[in-house]
Amino acid sequence: MFNKVLIANRGEIAVRILRACRELGIETVAVYSEADRHALHVRLANEAYLLGPAPSRESYLRGEKIIEIATQSGAGAIHPGYGFLAERADFAQAVLDAGLAFIGPKPSAIAAMGDKGIARATVSAAGVPVVPGTEGEGALSDADLLKLAPEIGFPLLVKATAGGGGKGMREVQNLQEMPVLLQSARREAESAFGDGNVYLEKLVEGARHIEIQILADEHGNVVHLGERECSLQRRHQKLFEEAPSLFIGDDEELRQRMGQVAVRAAQAVNYVNAGTIEFLVDRDRNFYFLEMNTRLQVEHPITEAVTGVDIVKEQIRIARGRTLSFTQADVQMNGWALECRVNAEDPYSNFMPSTGKISHLLLPTGPGVRVDTGVFPGSEISPYYDSLISKLIVFGQTRAEAILRMRRALEEYKIVGVRTNIPFHQKLMDSHRFMAGQFDTQFVEQHFDMETSGRAGEPIPEIAAIFATLVAHQDTERSTHVIQRNERDTSNWKWVGRWERLHR
Repeated sequence: MFNKVLIANRGEIAVRILRACRELGIETVAVYSEADRHALHVRLANEAYLLGPAPSRESYLRGEKIIEIATQSGAGAIHPGYGFLAERADFAQAVLDAGLAFIGPKPSAIAAMGDKGIARATVSAAGVPVVPGTEGEGALSDADLLKLAPEIGFPLLVKATAGGGGKGMREVQNLQEMPVLLQSARREAESAFGDGNVYLEKLVEGARHIEIQILADEHGNVVHLGERECSLQRRHQKLFEEAPSLFIGDDEELRQRMGQVAVRAAQAVNYVNAGTIEFLVDRDRNFYFLEMNTRLQVEHPITEAVTGVDIVKEQIRIARGRTLSFTQADVQMNGWALECRVNAEDPYSNFMPSTGKISHLLLPTGPGVRVDTGVFPGSEISPYYDSLISKLIVFGQTRAEAILRMRRALEEYKIVGVRTNIPFHQKLMDSHRFMAGQFDTQFVEQHFDMETSGRAGEPIPEIAAIFATLVAHQDTERSTHVIQRNERDTSNWKWVGRWERLHR
């Protein structure tokens, strides 16, 4: 049993874990780089320790240093959050070897499912359908991958075996461009995860990206918490998620079948703690195992909203050796939840990252609105880490209500000092195709344009200019009538009254 937790992460996820620990009466230890010296998670924690310079390889990827700080501070457990060291089996094992609890899966499960190539082979052996790709275990050289690519067929994806979040991923259309893209993917994966190994996977065109959240304890109980729709992506980086999936809709048979497959995949590696099984679902509703994220997902709040389960608290309880506080029969999905990832990037300039100091910040509030963030006025958005500023989550009884609530929340959300993708999300909420659920993983890149509203390509700037001119003219006319005084310097009603008295 532990009563102090070190959070080996930064930003909004570090703050999210800190709050869960505080509600459970657990003390917290934060770690930070030079760039995050004044960050919110540092201010909220009971204790905070410097890791090193800003680059992640010199700070948040220093596993030995993090374990050393945990031991010195008296922390009994380490929560890795997501990214950085969250899916490193060697780090998880080092934590256990140091006599600490790791709030996450066992190292063996991370090795089996965290390595995407091994995961595919493992679940395939368990009877779970997989997307065609390189299913061999271990690292494959560029020469091996170039030889196997034609057998899989183009287009295909080069994907990092470690980590996620679109890092180390490249879309390949032909064999000629593949060598350069392989090297590019390896460099990005090495920088983000400290592991440059990659594998190949067939690109399923027109597919939906749907994932199942699972929780498992040390006593053999494994449950799923329903699905999340994560199809709205750009360059394989998720931008928006919702739960449940409109594509699955009332098809309860498909929902339960996917959930049972996810549970079976977790059981295949004796999985413990929180994890997510990701699927690709084609137009004919055939689903294929994509990968398993052996960690807490960025989009976990929408599942919390529709199920009422606090996933982070459950993670901590599981790591303390307790059983799950609910069974599969207790899990019910009620209402609808949407999540917009608010990033420091300019949607009008090809989503170029934006850095600088946040000079003004106004967060949306009100019924059904939640904001998970790690920034405040004065926070610095640096170029060293992910551009995620916050996650805006809304809940409604129906999808329509949730969309209306999200529109209102986005309108209230004000950030000054850096450019954000809030305008993108606002236009997305107005898109007819989005509202009708007519989208897939290629929607943003192939069918969505910031210069249009999503309504059959109508040009918005011209229409807006016309309406603005008409409104300005109307206001001018109204002002003229209100402000201009009567030539007789009295009201027409008084003149009528006088006239009537004169003619009685």
